[in-house]
Amino acid sequence: MNRRTFVQTTLAAALAPLLRAADKRPPRIVLRSSWQTVNIGDIGHTPGVLALLEKYLPEAEVRLWPMRVDNGVDAMLRKRFPKVPIVEGPDAVKAAFAECDFLLHGSGPGFVAAKDVAKWRKETGKPYGIYGITLGSVNSVAEELLNEAKFVFFRDSVSLGFAKEKGVRCPVMEFGPDGAFAVDLRNDAPAEAFLKAHGLEEGKFLCCLSRFRFTPYWKVKKGFAFDEKKHARNQEMKEHDHVPLREAVIAVVRQTPLKVLLCPEDATQMEVGKEMLYDPLPADVKARVVWREKYWLTDEAISTYVRSAGIFGSEMHSPIMAVGNGIPAIVCRFTEQTSKGIMWRDIGLGDWLFDFDNEEDIKRVVPTVLAFAKDPAAAKAKIAKARAFVQQRQRETMKVLRKSVGVS
Repeated sequence: MNRRTFVQTTLAAALAPLLRAADKRPPRIVLRSSWQTVNIGDIGHTPGVLALLEKYLPEAEVRLWPMRVDNGVDAMLRKRFPKVPIVEGPDAVKAAFAECDFLLHGSGPGFVAAKDVAKWRKETGKPYGIYGITLGSVNSVAEELLNEAKFVFFRDSVSLGFAKEKGVRCPVMEFGPDGAFAVDLRNDAPAEAFLKAHGLEEGKFLCCLSRFRFTPYWKVKKGFAFDEKKHARNQEMKEHDHVPLREAVIAVVRQTPLKVLLCPEDATQMEVGKEMLYDPLPADVKARVVWREKYWLTDEAISTYVRSAGIFGSEMHSPIMAVGNGIPAIVCRFTEQTSKGIMWRDIGLGDWLFDFDNEEDIKRVVPTVLAFAKDPAAAKAKIAKARAFVQQRQRETMKVLRKSVGVS
C-alpha cells in the first residue's frame, strides 16, 4: 500500500464511527461467509454467526455477502433471517463497501476470503475482523491482513499457536468457537416424518456419520477433476477407518435398546455410509439400523440431531451443531484433516476425540460409544459443561466485536 492510499484509508477508518454517530444510525456489518452448499457444516457457519450477531449486536444492520447460497440455502437463510439482505452481484457488493462500517470474515476451514478482505481494506480502509477459522498456512499477504485485523479468533488452539509461531501480531488473537456452534435452524416437519417412517423414536437412536479421508468432490461439484492420488488413499484406508465405527454400531444395537441412523454431512457420504457401514452389517443388526439415502440441509439435520440420543463418527460439524444444541457428540479424525478436530480438546471433550491414525485411540472407540449410549444422563452432563464454555467464549468474542464496531 503506498503512502497516499495508506493515509486515505486510515482517515476513512478513523472518521467512519464519527460519521455514523452524527447520522445517529446503527452500525452496519457485512458478513463474508457461505463457502459452499454441498456440506451442511459449511452451510452452518453462516446461520451460526448470524445468530450470534442477532443475539449480541441486535442494534446492528447485518448484510450477508456469500460465496454460494444455491441448492435451497438462500431460502433457508431468508426464512430464519428475514432482515438480513443477501449481497449478490457487483452493484450490491459496491453498495455494501460504501455503506457498511465493518467487514466480518466468517468461520471456516481457513482464511477463505483473504482476497476479499484485501479488497475491502484497499478500497475502504474500514476495519475488519476474522471469526472462528483454522489456519494451516500463511503467506506474507495473509500475514499483513491478519496483523491489521481488529481481531482474529481461531477455532482451535493449534491454529492459534501456528499464527503466533509465524509471527502474526494482530492485537487480539484468541480461541473463538466455530460459528456453527450457534446454529439454531429447524425444519421439524420433514425430520419428524422421516423418523416416523423409519421407526426412530425421540431419544432412542444414535446418529453415525462417516467419510473418506478426502472428500470426493469430483462427484458432486462442477469443475472438480478426479484426483487419482486422493481416490487411491481413500480406497487404501476405507476399511481401516470404518471398522471401528461399524463395530460401534453393532455393539450399540446388540447391547442397548437404541437404534442407529446412518446420515450424511456432505453430499458424497450417503454412498459411503451404505457401502462401508450399512451393507456389511449382520442381519440382526441391520434390522435396527436406518440408512439415509438422500442429502439434506442443515435445518432438517439439526431437527433430527436434537431428537437423537447423540452423535458419533468421523465428521466434525454435525458434532459441533449437536453440542451447540445440547446433544452429546463424539469425534473421530485423520491426519489428512486440518487441526479443527483439536477444538474438541479445547472445549473440554478431549476424551471424546479419537485419532484414527493411533491404534490405541481406535481401541477406545467401541467402549466409549457404548458408555455414551448406556448412560445418557452422564453424556448430557458432560456436554452441558462443554456447551457452557463455548457460550462463554461466544459472549466474550462478541464483546470484542461490539467494541470494534464502536458499540459500548
